[in-house]
Amino acid sequence: MSVAPLRVALIGMGTVGTGVARILTDQAERIARRAGRPIEIRRVAVQHVEKTRAVALPSGLITDDLNAVCADKEIDVALLLVGGLEPARTIMLRLLESGKEVVTANKALLCEHGDEVFRRARELGRTVAYEAAVAGGIPIIAAIGQSMAANQITSIQAIINGTSNFILTEMHEKARPYTDVLAEAQKLGYAEADPTLDVDGTDAAQKLVLLSQLAFGTKVPVTAFQRTGIDKLELADLRNATEFGYRVKLLATARLVKGQLEMHVQPTLVKQDEPLAKTSGAFNMVELTGDAVGRLWYSG
Repeated sequence: MSVAPLRVALIGMGTVGTGVARILTDQAERIARRAGRPIEIRRVAVQHVEKTRAVALPSGLITDDLNAVCADKEIDVALLLVGGLEPARTIMLRLLESGKEVVTANKALLCEHGDEVFRRARELGRTVAYEAAVAGGIPIIAAIGQSMAANQITSIQAIINGTSNFILTEMHEKARPYTDVLAEAQKLGYAEADPTLDVDGTDAAQKLVLLSQLAFGTKVPVTAFQRTGIDKLELADLRNATEFGYRVKLLATARLVKGQLEMHVQPTLVKQDEPLAKTSGAFNMVELTGDAVGRLWYSG
Protein backbone atom coordinates (compact mmCIF):
# COMPACT_ATOMS: atom_id res chain seq x y z
CA MET A 1 0.00 0.00 0.00
CA SER A 2 1.53 3.29 -1.13
CA VAL A 3 1.77 6.24 1.21
CA ALA A 4 0.20 9.51 0.09
CA PRO A 5 2.78 12.21 -0.60
CA LEU A 6 3.12 15.37 1.46
CA ARG A 7 2.22 18.07 -1.02
CA VAL A 8 3.97 21.41 -0.68
CA ALA A 9 3.83 24.83 -2.28
CA LEU A 10 6.83 27.10 -2.59
CA ILE A 11 6.13 30.82 -2.21
CA GLY A 12 9.06 32.64 -3.75
CA MET A 13 11.88 31.41 -6.00
CA GLY A 14 14.82 33.62 -5.15
CA THR A 15 18.13 32.24 -3.93
CA VAL A 16 16.60 30.38 -0.98
CA GLY A 17 13.56 29.15 -2.89
CA THR A 18 15.69 27.87 -5.73
CA GLY A 19 17.91 26.00 -3.29
CA VAL A 20 14.91 24.39 -1.60
CA ALA A 21 13.39 23.36 -4.94
CA ARG A 22 16.69 21.85 -6.06
CA ILE A 23 17.01 19.75 -2.89
CA LEU A 24 13.40 18.55 -3.05
CA THR A 25 13.77 17.49 -6.68
CA ASP A 26 17.36 16.19 -6.73
CA GLN A 27 17.09 14.31 -3.44
CA ALA A 28 13.47 13.21 -3.69
CA GLU A 29 14.18 9.50 -3.14
CA ARG A 30 16.43 10.05 -0.13
CA ILE A 31 13.99 12.48 1.49
CA ALA A 32 11.05 10.12 0.95
CA ARG A 33 12.97 7.25 2.52
CA ARG A 34 13.87 9.26 5.61
CA ALA A 35 10.54 11.08 5.95
CA GLY A 36 8.47 7.93 5.44
CA ARG A 37 6.54 9.47 2.55
CA PRO A 38 7.30 11.32 -0.69
CA ILE A 39 7.35 15.13 -0.68
CA GLU A 40 5.81 16.50 -3.84
CA ILE A 41 6.03 20.09 -5.08
CA ARG A 42 2.50 20.91 -6.19
CA ARG A 43 2.77 24.63 -6.92
CA VAL A 44 5.40 27.38 -7.01
CA ALA A 45 4.13 30.94 -6.61
CA VAL A 46 6.31 33.74 -8.01
CA GLN A 47 5.96 37.33 -9.16
CA HIS A 48 7.28 36.80 -12.68
CA VAL A 49 6.30 33.52 -14.31
CA GLU A 50 8.34 34.19 -17.46
CA LYS A 51 11.66 34.54 -15.60
CA THR A 52 14.30 31.90 -16.33
CA ARG A 53 14.87 29.63 -13.31
CA ALA A 54 18.11 28.01 -12.17
CA VAL A 55 16.33 24.75 -11.36
CA ALA A 56 14.27 22.54 -13.67
CA LEU A 57 10.67 22.07 -12.57
CA PRO A 58 7.84 20.14 -14.23
CA SER A 59 5.72 22.31 -16.50
CA GLY A 60 2.59 23.83 -15.04
CA LEU A 61 3.90 24.20 -11.48
CA ILE A 62 4.85 27.86 -11.60
CA THR A 63 2.11 30.43 -11.13
CA ASP A 64 1.72 34.08 -10.17
CA ASP A 65 -1.70 33.43 -8.66
CA LEU A 66 -1.46 33.20 -4.87
CA ASN A 67 -5.22 32.72 -4.70
CA ALA A 68 -4.83 29.43 -6.57
CA VAL A 69 -2.31 28.24 -4.00
CA CYS A 70 -4.55 29.19 -1.08
CA ALA A 71 -7.58 27.56 -2.70
CA ASP A 72 -5.79 24.30 -3.46
CA LYS A 73 -6.95 21.89 -0.74
CA GLU A 74 -4.42 19.29 -1.84
CA ILE A 75 -1.53 21.41 -0.52
CA ASP A 76 -0.53 20.38 3.00
CA VAL A 77 2.41 22.69 3.66
CA ALA A 78 3.44 26.06 2.27
CA LEU A 79 7.12 27.04 2.28
CA LEU A 80 7.15 30.82 2.63
CA LEU A 81 10.47 31.89 1.11
CA VAL A 82 9.73 35.58 0.63
CA GLY A 83 11.87 38.05 2.56
CA GLY A 84 10.99 41.35 4.23
CA LEU A 85 7.84 42.34 6.11
CA GLU A 86 5.27 42.97 3.38
CA PRO A 87 3.81 41.27 1.50
CA ALA A 88 5.32 38.41 3.55
CA ARG A 89 3.10 39.11 6.58
CA THR A 90 -0.09 39.21 4.51
CA ILE A 91 0.89 36.06 2.62
CA MET A 92 1.68 34.23 5.87
CA LEU A 93 -1.72 35.01 7.37
CA ARG A 94 -3.54 34.06 4.15
CA LEU A 95 -1.73 30.72 4.00
CA LEU A 96 -2.63 29.91 7.61
CA GLU A 97 -6.24 30.94 7.10
CA SER A 98 -6.48 28.73 4.01
CA GLY A 99 -5.60 25.70 6.14
CA LYS A 100 -1.90 25.34 5.33
CA GLU A 101 0.93 24.54 7.72
CA VAL A 102 3.76 27.00 7.05
CA VAL A 103 7.55 26.71 7.06
CA THR A 104 9.52 29.96 6.75
CA ALA A 105 13.07 31.28 6.84
CA ASN A 106 11.93 34.90 7.22
CA LYS A 107 13.52 36.06 10.48
CA ALA A 108 12.57 39.72 9.97
CA LEU A 109 8.90 38.82 9.66
CA LEU A 110 8.90 36.71 12.83
CA CYS A 111 10.94 39.26 14.75
CA GLU A 112 8.51 42.05 13.92
CA HIS A 113 5.17 40.23 13.63
CA GLY A 114 5.83 36.91 15.35
CA ASP A 115 3.30 37.47 18.14
CA GLU A 116 0.53 38.06 15.61
CA VAL A 117 1.61 35.17 13.38
CA PHE A 118 1.89 32.58 16.17
CA ARG A 119 -1.34 33.74 17.82
CA ARG A 120 -3.23 33.35 14.56
CA ALA A 121 -1.66 29.93 13.97
CA ARG A 122 -2.78 28.78 17.43
CA GLU A 123 -6.30 30.05 16.81
CA LEU A 124 -6.46 28.07 13.58
CA GLY A 125 -4.74 24.97 14.92
CA ARG A 126 -1.86 25.39 12.47
CA THR A 127 1.92 25.16 12.77
CA VAL A 128 4.57 27.69 11.83
CA ALA A 129 8.05 26.12 11.66
CA TYR A 130 11.08 28.39 11.42
CA GLU A 131 14.25 26.37 11.97
CA ALA A 132 15.81 27.89 8.86
CA ALA A 133 15.34 31.46 10.12
CA VAL A 134 18.35 31.33 12.47
CA ALA A 135 21.93 30.11 11.97
CA GLY A 136 21.56 28.53 8.53
CA GLY A 137 21.64 24.73 8.70
CA ILE A 138 22.35 24.52 12.43
CA PRO A 139 19.29 22.93 14.15
CA ILE A 140 19.34 25.49 16.93
CA ILE A 141 15.57 26.04 17.21
CA ALA A 142 15.01 22.34 17.90
CA ALA A 143 17.96 22.30 20.31
CA ILE A 144 16.54 25.11 22.45
CA GLY A 145 12.85 24.31 22.10
CA GLN A 146 13.06 20.52 22.44
CA SER A 147 16.44 19.00 23.25
CA MET A 148 17.15 21.39 26.13
CA ALA A 149 13.62 21.49 27.50
CA ALA A 150 14.80 20.14 30.89
CA ASN A 151 17.33 22.97 31.23
CA GLN A 152 17.00 26.60 32.14
CA ILE A 153 19.22 28.25 29.57
CA THR A 154 21.24 30.92 31.32
CA SER A 155 23.31 32.24 28.43
CA ILE A 156 23.40 32.47 24.64
CA GLN A 157 26.52 33.70 22.86
CA ALA A 158 26.42 33.38 19.12
CA ILE A 159 28.07 34.16 15.82
CA ILE A 160 24.92 34.21 13.71
CA ASN A 161 25.82 36.39 10.76
CA GLY A 162 28.08 34.55 8.35
CA THR A 163 28.80 37.66 6.27
CA SER A 164 30.29 39.55 9.20
CA ASN A 165 32.26 36.54 10.34
CA PHE A 166 33.72 36.07 6.85
CA ILE A 167 34.77 39.72 6.74
CA LEU A 168 36.38 39.63 10.19
CA THR A 169 38.20 36.39 9.36
CA GLU A 170 39.70 37.81 6.17
CA MET A 171 40.68 41.04 7.89
CA HIS A 172 42.35 39.13 10.73
CA GLU A 173 44.10 36.36 8.79
CA LYS A 174 45.12 38.28 5.65
CA ALA A 175 45.30 41.89 6.91
CA ARG A 176 42.85 42.97 4.22
CA PRO A 177 40.94 46.25 4.64
CA TYR A 178 37.22 46.12 5.38
CA THR A 179 36.07 47.63 2.07
CA ASP A 180 38.03 45.09 -0.01
CA VAL A 181 36.68 42.10 1.92
CA LEU A 182 33.12 43.42 1.79
CA ALA A 183 33.37 43.65 -2.01
CA GLU A 184 34.56 40.05 -2.16
CA ALA A 185 31.74 38.93 0.15
CA GLN A 186 29.26 40.52 -2.27
CA LYS A 187 30.95 38.82 -5.23
CA LEU A 188 30.77 35.43 -3.48
CA GLY A 189 27.10 35.92 -2.60
CA TYR A 190 27.67 36.15 1.16
CA ALA A 191 26.58 39.79 1.25
CA GLU A 192 23.69 41.52 -0.49
CA ALA A 193 24.16 44.45 -2.86
CA ASP A 194 23.08 46.55 0.12
CA PRO A 195 24.91 44.85 3.02
CA THR A 196 23.66 47.20 5.73
CA LEU A 197 21.59 44.68 7.71
CA ASP A 198 24.52 42.28 7.86
CA VAL A 199 27.32 44.68 8.77
CA ASP A 200 25.43 46.97 11.17
CA GLY A 201 24.30 44.07 13.39
CA THR A 202 20.59 44.16 12.52
CA ASP A 203 20.47 40.66 11.02
CA ALA A 204 22.17 39.16 14.09
CA ALA A 205 19.91 41.15 16.41
CA GLN A 206 16.75 39.84 14.70
CA LYS A 207 17.97 36.28 15.10
CA LEU A 208 18.86 36.93 18.74
CA VAL A 209 15.30 38.12 19.39
CA LEU A 210 13.96 34.77 18.16
CA LEU A 211 16.47 32.72 20.15
CA SER A 212 15.98 34.68 23.36
CA GLN A 213 12.20 34.48 23.15
CA LEU A 214 12.43 30.73 22.79
CA ALA A 215 15.06 30.34 25.54
CA PHE A 216 13.80 32.87 28.08
CA GLY A 217 10.12 33.30 27.20
CA THR A 218 10.53 37.05 26.76
CA LYS A 219 9.97 39.06 23.58
CA VAL A 220 12.48 41.92 23.41
CA PRO A 221 12.28 44.26 20.41
CA VAL A 222 15.45 44.93 18.43
CA THR A 223 15.19 48.60 19.38
CA ALA A 224 15.39 47.79 23.11
CA PHE A 225 19.02 46.63 23.24
CA GLN A 226 22.42 47.77 22.04
CA ARG A 227 23.35 46.89 18.46
CA THR A 228 26.75 47.74 17.01
CA GLY A 229 28.07 46.32 13.76
CA ILE A 230 31.51 45.75 12.24
CA ASP A 231 31.43 48.53 9.66
CA LYS A 232 33.54 50.89 11.80
CA LEU A 233 36.26 48.38 12.68
CA GLU A 234 39.78 48.91 11.37
CA LEU A 235 42.70 46.54 10.90
CA ALA A 236 44.45 48.19 13.86
CA ASP A 237 41.59 47.10 16.14
CA LEU A 238 42.04 43.46 15.15
CA ARG A 239 45.84 43.64 15.42
CA ASN A 240 45.62 45.09 18.92
CA ALA A 241 43.21 42.33 19.98
CA THR A 242 45.59 39.67 18.65
CA GLU A 243 48.52 41.10 20.61
CA PHE A 244 46.58 40.56 23.84
CA GLY A 245 45.46 37.04 22.93
CA TYR A 246 41.97 37.78 21.62
CA ARG A 247 39.95 37.60 18.41
CA VAL A 248 37.26 40.12 17.55
CA LYS A 249 33.90 38.50 16.78
CA LEU A 250 30.46 39.97 16.19
CA LEU A 251 28.67 38.28 19.09
CA ALA A 252 24.94 38.21 19.75
CA THR A 253 24.56 37.77 23.51
CA ALA A 254 21.56 37.10 25.74
CA ARG A 255 22.09 36.03 29.35
CA LEU A 256 20.49 36.07 32.74
CA VAL A 257 22.22 38.38 35.21
CA LYS A 258 20.71 38.41 38.72
CA GLY A 259 17.35 37.44 37.32
CA GLN A 260 17.40 40.10 34.58
CA LEU A 261 17.88 39.51 30.86
CA GLU A 262 20.89 41.26 29.33
CA MET A 263 21.04 41.43 25.52
CA HIS A 264 23.37 43.06 23.01
CA VAL A 265 24.99 42.59 19.60
CA GLN A 266 28.47 44.05 19.22
CA PRO A 267 32.08 43.33 18.24
CA THR A 268 33.49 41.45 21.23
CA LEU A 269 36.92 40.33 22.41
CA VAL A 270 36.98 36.52 22.61
CA LYS A 271 39.95 34.59 24.01
CA GLN A 272 41.78 32.86 21.16
CA ASP A 273 41.41 29.38 22.67
CA GLU A 274 37.61 29.60 22.87
CA PRO A 275 35.52 27.72 20.25
CA LEU A 276 33.80 30.94 19.24
CA ALA A 277 37.17 32.55 18.46
CA LYS A 278 38.10 29.60 16.23
CA THR A 279 34.92 29.86 14.13
CA SER A 280 36.13 31.23 10.81
CA GLY A 281 34.85 32.21 7.39
CA ALA A 282 31.11 32.26 6.77
CA PHE A 283 30.47 29.70 9.52
CA ASN A 284 28.08 30.26 12.43
CA MET A 285 28.38 29.05 16.01
CA VAL A 286 25.91 29.17 18.90
CA GLU A 287 27.10 28.59 22.46
CA LEU A 288 24.34 27.69 24.92
CA THR A 289 24.75 27.37 28.67
CA GLY A 290 22.17 25.29 30.53
CA ASP A 291 21.86 24.90 34.28
CA ALA A 292 22.00 21.10 33.94
CA VAL A 293 24.34 20.43 31.00
CA GLY A 294 26.70 23.40 31.18
CA ARG A 295 28.11 24.79 27.92
CA LEU A 296 27.19 23.35 24.52
CA TRP A 297 28.32 24.46 21.06
CA TYR A 298 26.46 24.17 17.78
CA SER A 299 28.37 25.04 14.62
CA GLY A 300 27.94 24.98 10.88
